[in-house]
Amino acid sequence: MKKFESHEAFDQEVKSGGQLLVLKHSSTCPVSGAAYEEYESFVKEHKDVNAYYLVVQEDRPLSNHIAETFHIKHESPQAILFNKGDVVWHASHWKVTYDSLLRVIEENK
Repeated sequence: MKKFESHEAFDQEVKSGGQLLVLKHSSTCPVSGAAYEEYESFVKEHKDVNAYYLVVQEDRPLSNHIAETFHIKHESPQAILFNKGDVVWHASHWKVTYDSLLRVIEENK
């Protein structure tokens, strides 16, 4: 699980066309903390998934860029799956679970 450090890095990953899983995480929200733990567990067991995260308090411009570019209302926590350069799935709050991530990755291979 890698952390995005710039818009350019995010844009490059999306443009690569492959599957990309992103978690928008709030470092101050308990719900987001729970989603982060689910995400982290999933990524540790599925090392083949290209997974990134960003902390919204640290990188609000990138969080806003994702919301505006892909017309997804900003929420936190929020998991987003990109495939072939576009969003194919997103979920927020308590819907970000190990099982939901597993299901969506399998459905979008």
